[in-house]
Order: sequence, then C-alpha cells, then structure tokens
Amino acid sequence: MRDLSCGDTRVFLEFEVRRVACRRCGKVKRERLEFLADNPLYTKRFAFYVGRRCRSATIKDVARELNLDWHTVKTLELQYMAAQLAKAGKPAPQAIGIDEISIRKGHTYRIVVSDLIRGRPIWFGGQDRKASSMAQFYEWLGENKVKRIRLAVMDMWKPFRTVAKAQAPWASILFDKFHVLRHLGTALDDVRKSEYARLSGKERSYIKGQKYTLLSRRENLDLDGRKALKTLLAANKRLNTAYLLKESFGQLWSYEREAYARRFFEHWRESLKWQRLAPYEKFAQMIDRHWDGIAAYCKPENKVSLGFVEGLNNKIRVIQRRAYGLRDEEYLRLKILTCMLPVL
Repeated sequence: MRDLSCGDTRVFLEFEVRRVACRRCGKVKRERLEFLADNPLYTKRFAFYVGRRCRSATIKDVARELNLDWHTVKTLELQYMAAQLAKAGKPAPQAIGIDEISIRKGHTYRIVVSDLIRGRPIWFGGQDRKASSMAQFYEWLGENKVKRIRLAVMDMWKPFRTVAKAQAPWASILFDKFHVLRHLGTALDDVRKSEYARLSGKERSYIKGQKYTLLSRRENLDLDGRKALKTLLAANKRLNTAYLLKESFGQLWSYEREAYARRFFEHWRESLKWQRLAPYEKFAQMIDRHWDGIAAYCKPENKVSLGFVEGLNNKIRVIQRRAYGLRDEEYLRLKILTCMLPVL
C-alpha cells in the first residue's frame, strides 16, 4: 500500500493481514487496521494528505501530481471530508445565516445554512428554495437544538421568513445587509438606464460603459475608475444624487438604537422628494415594509458578522468553478460543509 512520500521518493508498505474465521457468524473476516484508508491500497495519512491538497487544487491536478487515478483521488478526498465533519460534530447554532445557491441552469436551487458564531456552513439541502425545503433544515436539526436559535439572518425571501417564524417564533429575524444593498444597487442601475435612454450625444457618452464604475464603492476603484466616476457624476446631476444616496445608506447599520436608525431612514427617504428617482422610492417602500428585519441589528445581542454569508457565497462559487462539470451533488455538499473547517 502507498504511504506518504519521503522527499521525492514514493513509499510503499507491504505486510500480511490476518484473516479470522468468526465462530459466531461463520464468516471469514479480515483484521481492521486503524492506519488504513477506506481504500486499503493507501494509508489514512496519505488519504488525508490528498484531502488537504484538494482544498486548494482540482482533483485532476492532484491526480496528475501524485500519479493517481482521478476516481482514487476523489474517494480519498471524500474520506478526508467525512473525517472533518465527524470531528466537528453535529452543530447546535444560536445564530444562523440562510441563503440559496444555484447548482445548475434552470433555476435549480439548494439552501445553505451557516452557524454565524462558529463561522461554518452546517447544512446543505432541499430540492428548491420553497418553504417545504427550508423546513427540512429544522427537522434535521431537531426540536431541542432548534430551541437554541436566537437569531436568523436571511434575505427578504418570504418562504425563509415564514418557516423561521413557524419553527422558531422566539428567534429574531434579521435581513442580510448585503442583500438589502444589492436591491439598492439595482435601483441605482435602473436610474442609470433611464438616464441613458433619456439623454443623447455627448451627455449619453459619459454614461456608456460605466455601470460597474457607478455600482462600485469609491475606495474599491483604481485611479482610472475614480477619474471616470468623478467625470460621470459631474456631468449628470441625477446620477450624482443617486450615487450619494446609495453611499450614505450603509450608515443605517451603524446605529445602536432603533429610534436613531428610524430617524436616519426617514431623513434619507425625505431627501428623495423632488428628485424624480422612482426606483429609489420603490426601494424605500420595500425597506419600510421590512423594517423589523433591518432594525433588529440595533440590538446588541444581534451584532453578528453580516459579511460571513456573502463571503461563503463567494467561496462556493469558487468551488463550483473548480469542479466545473461535476454532477455529484453529494460531493458538492461535502465540499461546502467542510470549506471552513480546520485542516486535519
């Protein structure tokens, strides 16, 4: 069997394994050796080395590097990820983050639930993003552990909110800041489109090709991007107003009292008057309807990392690109559930 290499030299171990006739069942059984992987042609520590390499490289690359078959590498990695989950144990979260991911074309979704305090995904499942799929998570977690949940962070998708209120009515519901700001970014882009359609000639040329410059935060732009943004905002008063309103709205999550947060929002909405920014007015109405799920962040006990769910989504997209064409959903599930766990 193959073990870890010594320098640039592969190491193979050869030994005899005892076979014993069981008097109870009459079958012949082989002795179990703890240092063997599930695939008995490799040691467990070699399997774990393969698993660690697969955290940062594709199966194909690891197979080429170690001169192994593609399916062998995948089998060894599956054992490694199963060992990671076994060591982590079954979670008992107090604050959960809920989001959906698309696993293939055709609006095929799966739900991902994360433990926001421990900073790790804990559940991947469902058949879609409907209430029945969301309810499967609470059933999997169990009644006793569901009672420990005090906070659920999610986007404004109604089925997620409905099931959370039904299964854990005592928990606070908090709408994810990044999903809210994404709606505001969409409103800003709608203003850009309307201005592009309204104008012509040189005034239109300032707007053309500047979508992502306008949607980006100023500090995230390079020097050329900042120059283009400055020129655009100086040339179009309505886009300048919309951009400043978008940039200032993030202040809403800095307040520690709901009354102050509400006062800020009312002033922000008041500044929309006479600006002819219909997408922003529609956005403000949406915030007003979902105010409880935004104001919940003002409570000290609800101060959790709102960026974790968004960061996890980016990590999942990297995993999906690296495993492009792979149709094994169980493998994808294990990759997602172990991507934040410590290495073995």
